[in-house]
Amino acid sequence: MSASALRPSTKRYLTDYFRCPNEFAGSVTTIPALDGTQGYFAFGQEITCYGRLAGVAPAATPEGPLYDAAQGIAIEDGAVRLGFDPQEAITNLRHEAYTGGDARSGTRSTTAKIYYFLRPLMTVGVRKHLQKMRLRNWDKRQFPRWPVDFSADNLHEQMLLLAMRSRGAARVPFVWFWPEGKAACAMMSHDVETKTGRDFCGALMDLDDSRGIKGSFTVIPEERYEVPQSYLDSIRARGHEIAVHDLNHDGHLYDHREQFLVRVKKINEYGRKFGAQGFRAAVLYRNQEWFDAFEFAYDMSVPNVAHLDPQRGGCCTTMPYFIGDLLEIPLTSIQDYPLFNILNDYSIAIWKRQTAMILERHGLMSFIVHPDYVIDMRARAVFEALLDHLAELREQEDVWIALPWEINAWWRQRAALRVVRNDECWRIEGAGAERARLAWATEVDGRLEYKLEATRAVAV
Repeated sequence: MSASALRPSTKRYLTDYFRCPNEFAGSVTTIPALDGTQGYFAFGQEITCYGRLAGVAPAATPEGPLYDAAQGIAIEDGAVRLGFDPQEAITNLRHEAYTGGDARSGTRSTTAKIYYFLRPLMTVGVRKHLQKMRLRNWDKRQFPRWPVDFSADNLHEQMLLLAMRSRGAARVPFVWFWPEGKAACAMMSHDVETKTGRDFCGALMDLDDSRGIKGSFTVIPEERYEVPQSYLDSIRARGHEIAVHDLNHDGHLYDHREQFLVRVKKINEYGRKFGAQGFRAAVLYRNQEWFDAFEFAYDMSVPNVAHLDPQRGGCCTTMPYFIGDLLEIPLTSIQDYPLFNILNDYSIAIWKRQTAMILERHGLMSFIVHPDYVIDMRARAVFEALLDHLAELREQEDVWIALPWEINAWWRQRAALRVVRNDECWRIEGAGAERARLAWATEVDGRLEYKLEATRAVAV
């Protein structure tokens, strides 16, 4: 096939993710005659994709055997030729396009509306029973992969590997993912759902502070409880953060566009009033196509895997990513409510499994622990065990425990950094480069491995 029958795939998905020089990311091309139907396909054994293929019909569901697009790879004349668009596939995963309209409009069903109308009158026991019925067989779902899905991260790595092979490059320099060369990142957040939870926040901060961990408290502006300035000041005075948690937590934020725009105007006003940089929707409801209406720096509403949430899906990455100018900081671990009340698990075994997997991939470990659900001594003991585990990861594994605003600031700073060749060395340049570390991506036994340098400049 001639070069004219191919079109270059955008370089940005690799340079944005790795912050590597453009010259290493521009050799992947895509056959333009992609079929119009989007669906599921595989790329190797560990990656499930969603998008269009050239000359092959993708599957309607992720179950069963999937066409492996890796068999269509060709490396010729210094270029990689693919039968799909990797940028499209990555965006579809991050934006949960594979869920279609069903998941995004999940709050519109009559059953959901009745549930949220009656929810304030229900005991936790009744809610648990109804939620367990709805979530039965959750563990049989093949995609996204439980307990952490790395499909988008794996696809980035495979594309860089192919680009390296096409150029004959033994290694590629890039800006390490976290400041000061930290191995990974962890973030604690607390969604405050009731007056009882609000009144427990002081005690919760005592627990956080006892381990030297600061958290983000997401506050509901209307109806649930009063939000006096003294309450917000008390949280900030202790070094914790405030974010806006929906408008009134009734589960209807995304019911329809007109209502959403009315509500989001008020939500933005509360963001300015509270001095909050971030937002999280109630119950992790979301429609990423509407995020441009928010006037926040970051959002925290998208889970990595959503098998145990009312809205199914998941962004399949453990790294922050931009949706326009809004930074998405995904939730990458199970929430305390489904852990305790759906799985009836009062241990940190699942959290430890998730953190181990994410640490191995140098990603973000993010948590939601509600003050409302850890007042009970049994649940509180589990939360304290989680704090101890995070403190251990900080000391023994060099994990950066950060607030959302710090992650947002770093990720924006990193996005503007460049790796340039200067005076026979590779160097990181740009504002904040003193916090950055140069790293190398190399191929070892067919997989990508990373080596971190101690500085931001190294000889070629």
